Amino acid sequence: PLAFLDPYFDFKKGVKEKTGLSFAVDYSAVYLTASESPGESQAASGMVRLYGSWGLVGRDGSDATGAFVYKIENRHSYTTVSPFDFGFEIGYAGLFEPPFTDQQWRATNVYWRQSFAKNRFVLLAGFLDTTDYVDVYGLASPWLHFMNFAFSTGSATIATPGDATLGLAGGAWISDNVYVLGGLTDANADPTKPFDGFDTFLNQREYFKNVDIGWTSSRDRAYFDNIHVTFWQADERVEAGVPSGWGLAGSFTLFPGDKWMPFIRGGYSKDGGSLLQKSLSAGFAFQPNPDFDLFGFGFNWGEPNESTFAPELRDQYSFEAFYRFQLAEHIAVTPDIQLLIHPALAPDVNSIWVFGVRARLEL
Repeated sequence: PLAFLDPYFDFKKGVKEKTGLSFAVDYSAVYLTASESPGESQAASGMVRLYGSWGLVGRDGSDATGAFVYKIENRHSYTTVSPFDFGFEIGYAGLFEPPFTDQQWRATNVYWRQSFAKNRFVLLAGFLDTTDYVDVYGLASPWLHFMNFAFSTGSATIATPGDATLGLAGGAWISDNVYVLGGLTDANADPTKPFDGFDTFLNQREYFKNVDIGWTSSRDRAYFDNIHVTFWQADERVEAGVPSGWGLAGSFTLFPGDKWMPFIRGGYSKDGGSLLQKSLSAGFAFQPNPDFDLFGFGFNWGEPNESTFAPELRDQYSFEAFYRFQLAEHIAVTPDIQLLIHPALAPDVNSIWVFGVRARLEL
């Protein structure tokens, strides 16, 4: 704990109790370097996020609650190439740390969240981030866990739209163990110009749709003990030149003893603009003490999407290990190492080592 920050956090707690408004700010930075690259061999970027919610309905403890949710960011690159583009720069058909771009000011979430029957049913409407609810599992966060997108949403086989995508999403608990969720959002979202989404949603009418069906050991462990299947479909994006597509993704994770979290995840896609058309990831995370240091290891096999890249590219393989040092309650530093074997966009290269470090301060 950082005791000198207690007055600040007590102030935030008081504001939330009196008004329903919660707010937070964090700053994250990432640095990556590769052992071999035909172009730039380093990438670094930073990001400040302003986020929170304002509970306006149901603060009296009623079964139905409603809140305005927001997240505004500034994403800036320290180098010529941002971490988002670094994979392509070194010849890898994939993404590292997708949020770390050079987009400057942009929106991620601006929506209304309405729940009913003590959170048994939830509806979201507004500008959404689909990675918040599509194929989610306990190690998907690029701020806390793996840097390689192959270990995140859809194992890189889902063609999710950009952040701040206008649309609707909802979920329901069918029982205490089974849930279903889905959404329909604008496939042409631009987080730097979120309000243009009204025009593209209503006039271009090119959408991303998903349905997830899952099982969990209990409602409060949905992110830890989880087995689910995701189906998605994306319309053709005419102006962007991206064909329509669809796919399936599956995920199996458990957290026995609240220390070890093994996972097996994978996906298949047919066109749609995804990075990979076939992918399989497996690994584990280990946390000896709750809310303390975390070690993670993963392996991925991926077949690049022929409609996104050139046909008949070779399969690529990646290994990743990270260790998140929780230096203080609100400060974490994460060294990371990756081995890329047969990077698909660099046919003359057999392997590339990628070293990285990520730091985060949350207030």
